[in-house]
Amino acid sequence: MRQFIVLGHDVPTEPDFSLDDIAGGAGRLDVLCRCVNSAFFLSHAIREDVRVHLVLGDELTVRFEGSDLRRLNPDERSTSALIRKALEKKDEAIGHMPAESSPGVSVYRMDFEATLEHASRDATVVELHEEGDPVVDVDPPENPLFVLSDHNDFTDEEAELLAEAADERVRLGPEILHADHSITVAHNYLDTEGYSRY
Repeated sequence: MRQFIVLGHDVPTEPDFSLDDIAGGAGRLDVLCRCVNSAFFLSHAIREDVRVHLVLGDELTVRFEGSDLRRLNPDERSTSALIRKALEKKDEAIGHMPAESSPGVSVYRMDFEATLEHASRDATVVELHEEGDPVVDVDPPENPLFVLSDHNDFTDEEAELLAEAADERVRLGPEILHADHSITVAHNYLDTEGYSRY
């Protein structure tokens, strides 16, 4: 299983945003939508062995489960519609018990700390950091959990939590990448068994 946690610092936790303005009025929800699409889409298929956790405002987590996903299309607007539909169900999520809003999409009342703790069970937590070890020098973990932020840096508290939980601290290359591009590179690193199999 490959997992990704993406933190959305400015995105709404209420479903009253416009699908026509996800880059502005929805706090750069477009970034998170691109991350979801990069995590799941192959040329003519969906990666079924992937799970994505979108942490919204350190209050809610919307989880996408690749093996159960339906109606995910490769455009930001339809992905944001799935997120909005999940937010419409948030009142049905009780404690850490989720509410499913559509096949493969659920909403949890979990902040970053709870999501990280839950997702990291039986996973290798990989912190992506510009000062980490070069990814080519690190053996690909069997069940990785990559943690990324949106267009904002991790807060000090988030960075502390991640530093404590991380099993590996790696950098994907010499340049700092967008979150969705980082996911694509991470997949390629895993698909090729550390760039050794093509």
